[in-house]
Amino acid sequence: MSTQTISTKRSFSFFFEFIKQSIKGGQEDFTKGSIRRAVFMLAIPMILEMCMESVFAVVDIFFVGRLGKDAAATVGLTESFLTIIYSIAIGLSMAATAMVARRVGEKNPEEASKSAMQAILLALIFTVALSVAGVIFAKDILELLGAPPSVLAIGVPYTRTMLAGCVVIIMLFLINGIFRGAGDASIAMRSLTIANIFNIILCPIFIFGLGPIPGYGLVGAAMATTTGRGIGVCYQVYHLVKGKGILTIKLSHLLPDKAILKTLINVASTGALQFLIGSASWIFLARIIAGFGSNAIAGYTIGLRVLMFFLLPAWGLSNAAATLVGQNLGANEPERAEKSVWVTGKYNMIFMGIVTVFFMFFAGPIVSLVNTDAEVVAVGTQALRIISLGYVSYGIGMVLMNAFNGAGDSRTPTYINLAGFWALQIPLAYVLAITFHLGPLGVFVAILIAETIITFGTFLIFRRGAWKKVKI
Repeated sequence: MSTQTISTKRSFSFFFEFIKQSIKGGQEDFTKGSIRRAVFMLAIPMILEMCMESVFAVVDIFFVGRLGKDAAATVGLTESFLTIIYSIAIGLSMAATAMVARRVGEKNPEEASKSAMQAILLALIFTVALSVAGVIFAKDILELLGAPPSVLAIGVPYTRTMLAGCVVIIMLFLINGIFRGAGDASIAMRSLTIANIFNIILCPIFIFGLGPIPGYGLVGAAMATTTGRGIGVCYQVYHLVKGKGILTIKLSHLLPDKAILKTLINVASTGALQFLIGSASWIFLARIIAGFGSNAIAGYTIGLRVLMFFLLPAWGLSNAAATLVGQNLGANEPERAEKSVWVTGKYNMIFMGIVTVFFMFFAGPIVSLVNTDAEVVAVGTQALRIISLGYVSYGIGMVLMNAFNGAGDSRTPTYINLAGFWALQIPLAYVLAITFHLGPLGVFVAILIAETIITFGTFLIFRRGAWKKVKI
């Protein structure tokens, strides 16, 4: 056997052992050693975690797409509103990640654990009100989003079920953020994997039925998704209570701590607002699209789900930057924190560039797998090809945004999103789609332009370095 062959085998063996170690997880000090190793040790399970989140969206629309375009439109409109719930969940998760990571970097696991439980306590307060409001106003929400009568006729029970189960959505995001802040991204990945397995199994059963088990149609998709996420949350809680990692949970940590809660609210409120600004803009875009009929809504929904399928893994990679920034600032290593961001950004841009090329060639066949209606496929394909043209710049943009958030500076990305989405994207989408009669094409072009400008502005502000001085 040649020396080159032996070297190649050793390289592959090292590579697979590295992946195995990152997925297995464990206690790591990410404030020392190779930055590239730290990025990949965190990024691999985080990417897989976001892949699992992507699978949720694709599985649902895959089965629901077989119920017709009105069912697909219902999911799309409901998902547009659910982005508000996701924004709250992400804001809370982001605050928890920043605080836990900072305390871990300071080598203070007791305060890290206490911060985690205070975040959970804060989240529980929100979910009760959200669930009740969702059940009561499900029909009003669909009407507000411009749902046509055919969608309202079948969609209200689905929307009501999804909104009633928002507690599991928020908890799944939040507790995974806690584990990511502690540097144990593997548990976050496994919780979503388990949730997905149950969703994949239950979706066809609850929608179409199996033997003596009746099918519930569209509402069955909501039942499957909520049940799957709930099982994932149970897995998370088990590991929090188990306490074999950095975090050691105690009942006393549930007693309200004004100082921690105040900091969490400050970071989470602007963090939630940050994502809410972006999410609400998608609701307005969906409202514009709705004016062009069910085919346009269905094509937009399918295209958006596919885009998110590939976007969420990139978001997972960018989450590594948030953890590394938080922990290294806690360890008083601001230059190492910044270098971590640039290394992560480089890899994210490469990945997003590959995705863009992939969509240029295979957008049509991908959309056709979900829905074969010619008009729906045309809109979905157009969405994929145009929006993905901005993916390379967005690859570094999302890393920079997460770096701000990991430092506890959630205000800066909030201001950037407010200007980029509300002052630019929404007005531009309306003008191009309605005034210039471009229809859905105008919306897609507006998204591309706005996202690119947002990334450029984020880059300029990040280079100033004020985020390194934020205290939480």
